[in-house]
Amino acid sequence: MSALQGRVAWVTGAGTGIGRGIALGLAHAGADLVLTGRRQELLEEVANLVRGAGRQARVAAVDVTDRAGIACAVDETTRRFGDIHLLVNNAGVNTMRRTATEMTPEDWDSVVAVNLTGAFNCFRAVYPQMRERGDGLIINIASMSGKQTSLLGGAAYCASKHGMVSLTHSINLEAAGHGIRACAICPGEVDTPILAIRPEPVSAKRQSLMLQPEDIAAAVVFVASLPPRVAIPELWILPTYQVSGQPLP
Repeated sequence: MSALQGRVAWVTGAGTGIGRGIALGLAHAGADLVLTGRRQELLEEVANLVRGAGRQARVAAVDVTDRAGIACAVDETTRRFGDIHLLVNNAGVNTMRRTATEMTPEDWDSVVAVNLTGAFNCFRAVYPQMRERGDGLIINIASMSGKQTSLLGGAAYCASKHGMVSLTHSINLEAAGHGIRACAICPGEVDTPILAIRPEPVSAKRQSLMLQPEDIAAAVVFVASLPPRVAIPELWILPTYQVSGQPLP
């Protein structure tokens, strides 16, 4: 039997891209899913696929910046499914204008609010029940932009992802003694819809060689399937061309 069989997992930003892939990967590993995001119709599509895999799914169209909405979603989930065992903080955004000298203050606020503060909001919403139970896992989908600052990621995105990695380590420092572990998964380039807002178009060849959402899902399932005695504070997962000494495709 899978270590995730019957466990309840909450995935933010679950309607598309990496979040969708993670939700389906966890469902096939035996978990029941709570799916949150901004667009109800996309979440319902993923929920139907989860149910088709034989697992339960609950949808809540809520923004991770909405603390009251997040609290309601957690309360309702706990009433219907029981405690949440795994939180995957995946919701993330970026902007077209990315440099610190060109982006607007509103661009900065939006990216940091979703990517970093949103992850904090969701963690704090599940922390009380995880601490009381003495068990829980937080997986933060950060980025290699959280390890290496670049113009490609941009000032706000890189800062938010660096913060997300730091938040992960803070959770471990403060909560591992209460049975709560945290892992920051740092992917390289992934083929998702967010590519459409890159300032410079991506070549078809490079896109074909990028990570796929199911690759990140496999990493999440791996981390989530390990026993409580195991902690993986950070996990890097990159397309082969990003570790090669050859020029980028």
